[in-house]
Amino acid sequence: MTTLGAVYLPYNPPERLRSVAKAADQAGLEELWLWEDCFLEGGIASMAATLGWTERLRVGVGLLPVPLRNVALTAMEMAALDRYFPGRALVGIGHGVQDWMGQVGARVESPVTLLREYANALRALLSGERVTTKGRYVTLDGVKLDMPPLATPPIFAGATGPNSLRLCGEVADGTIVDGGKSPDELRRARALVDEGRARRAQGADDPHTIVAYVHAATGPTAAARLEAERVKWGYDTIEGRSIAGGAEQFAEAIHAWVEAGADTVILQPTADDPDPEAFVRFVAEDVRPLVP
Repeated sequence: MTTLGAVYLPYNPPERLRSVAKAADQAGLEELWLWEDCFLEGGIASMAATLGWTERLRVGVGLLPVPLRNVALTAMEMAALDRYFPGRALVGIGHGVQDWMGQVGARVESPVTLLREYANALRALLSGERVTTKGRYVTLDGVKLDMPPLATPPIFAGATGPNSLRLCGEVADGTIVDGGKSPDELRRARALVDEGRARRAQGADDPHTIVAYVHAATGPTAAARLEAERVKWGYDTIEGRSIAGGAEQFAEAIHAWVEAGADTVILQPTADDPDPEAFVRFVAEDVRPLVP
């Protein structure tokens, strides 16, 4: 069965997250994904609060920009979240927007090298290993978590370029593909991820989750709001790249992304959505029953 969820955009004020999270949990939404965009809400703080406010909702953060966070700190945060809320915290890592990384003095010459070193070290730490490594960017000297997760949680990664997508397949358990991608573009992205999976030293046959963000809007102003999003994100047309309409239109369109390789479809509302609580209830109560 396809997993279905929604995004809580960080352009909304932090104090509104609680009511949206509770609406999602009460409506039976499977996953709510958060962003750590500069310079808005922090991803780990928002995730911890959302998990604490809810009972069964899985909460993702995609993506944590790795230049901003020491890998040992990320491992500590992930381990704690997984032990507080077993199986409900889904963490994604990525390069970060390079201009933003430059603003805070964290931009690196080779983001791909950093992400590779970071993901490998993170997996080892979360597995309870004592890690010593000296890479181009990641250096650890006998670091071991005192309280690792009881079971190693999945590591998600996100990227757009071909080399980075291959790397996601190689070092992560799931890949996050950003919104504005057509089903054909998602299909090509999945093929690149699969190339990376084939390069894994071990576990190439392990399941790998493709999480696809899809721009979506419902209500009388849906098409106009999606057109504004198109301009903001810089893709050529909303046709075949976003979803507008009612539950039946949503379900039919979601099928195209699933056929293209998405295991999880996360519906991304517009930044000016008039009622984020209603949007998550719509996804859970109206769209979910129509999506196999």
